[in-house]
Amino acid sequence: MKLESLHDLYLSELRDLYSAEDQIVKALPKMIEKAESTNLRNALKSHLEETRGHVARLEQVFDMHGEAAKKEKCKGMQGILEEGDDMVGKDATAAVRDAAIISACQRVEHYEMAAYGTVRTYAEQMGHERAAAVLQQTLNEETAADEKLTQIARSRVNIQATRTA
Repeated sequence: MKLESLHDLYLSELRDLYSAEDQIVKALPKMIEKAESTNLRNALKSHLEETRGHVARLEQVFDMHGEAAKKEKCKGMQGILEEGDDMVGKDATAAVRDAAIISACQRVEHYEMAAYGTVRTYAEQMGHERAAAVLQQTLNEETAADEKLTQIARSRVNIQATRTA
């Protein structure tokens, strides 16, 4: 696709995000299965449901623009998820593996926060207020998920992982 306008770039970025969210929906169940901490497992399960909602919201945004919801392979997310899978797959104690899961998930969240912030700004600048509001809702949830992971890490997981050293 040739990028001749901000709108073209915006649609390309939305397609990239659509692929990223799909990849996350497939990856999260593996992380949930490997998590030892009940709090971490529950947070990941909750975020999996939110992520399914993010996919639906992106479909809604495409619809607002009269566009078919299409994916453009998100190589960035693919790399982040592969790196996280490698880290989580290492031989580790349960607490250290949980810390690795949090690390991998926060990398995902930060990538998403950057991407959603960008497309939200594009939408605002092009006067697509409804789309911007939908994208902001997802950005808010991504930020909250990141904060929840930080709280779980600081209050339990990292403390337990420190004790294994």
